[in-house]
Amino acid sequence: MAQSDFLYPDNPKRRQEVNRLHQQLLDCLSDSFHATNKLIGVLNMHLGCRLASIEMKRHGTIKENCDIIIQAMMKIQKELRKVDEALKEKLEPTLYRKLQDIKERETEKIAIVQKVISVILGEATSAASAVAVKLIGSNVTTGIINKLVTVLAQISASLLGSIAVAVLGLGIDMIIRAILGAVEKTQLEAAIRSYEKHLVEFKSASEKYHHAITEVTNTVKRQMK
Repeated sequence: MAQSDFLYPDNPKRRQEVNRLHQQLLDCLSDSFHATNKLIGVLNMHLGCRLASIEMKRHGTIKENCDIIIQAMMKIQKELRKVDEALKEKLEPTLYRKLQDIKERETEKIAIVQKVISVILGEATSAASAVAVKLIGSNVTTGIINKLVTVLAQISASLLGSIAVAVLGLGIDMIIRAILGAVEKTQLEAAIRSYEKHLVEFKSASEKYHHAITEVTNTVKRQMK
C-alpha cells in the first residue's frame, strides 16, 4: 500500500477506476484505428485512392496515437473532396443537388453517380458509386468524421495526451505513477474527471464512426453480389 493511502483510504479504489477508464480509452482508440483501416481499404479498392494503412503506436503516447488517426482522417477527407469536386464538375447542377439531398433515395443517388463515375475513375462499378454516395452524399464526412477528429484533438491536448499507451501492461501502481507522478487524492480525482469527460464524447463519436464505416462496407458487399 502506498504511504498516501493511509491519508487517503479511498485511493486504491481511485487507482482501480483510473485503470478501468484508461482501458476504455484504449479500447475506443483501437476501434478507431480498426475502422479507419477498413475505410482506407474500401477507398483504395473502389475509389482508386492510394492511402497507407495506419498502425497503433504501442510504445507511444495517447497524443501520438490520436494524431496518427487525425492525420489519416485528414488524408481521407482530402481524397473524398477530390471525388466530390469531380462529381460537382461532371454532373448537371440539378443532379448534384439531388446527390446532396438527404431525402433522396440511396438507389437514386447511386444511379446518378453511376452516370459519371467511369469518367472520374476510368471505370464504372456499382460498388464505387455506392461508396461515393455513402461517403459524399451523406453526413459521414461533414458530420461523423469531423466530430471524431475534434474529440481526438481534445484528448490529445488534455492531460491524458502525455500518458503512454504501454503503461497498461505495467500494473496499476505504474500506471498511476506514469499518469500523475504521485498518488494524492486530488490528482487521482482530476485524472478520473478528465477520463470520464473525454470518454463520454469519444465513445459516442467512435461508435457513430464505426457504425458508418460498417454501413459503407455492407453496402459495398451488397453491390458486389
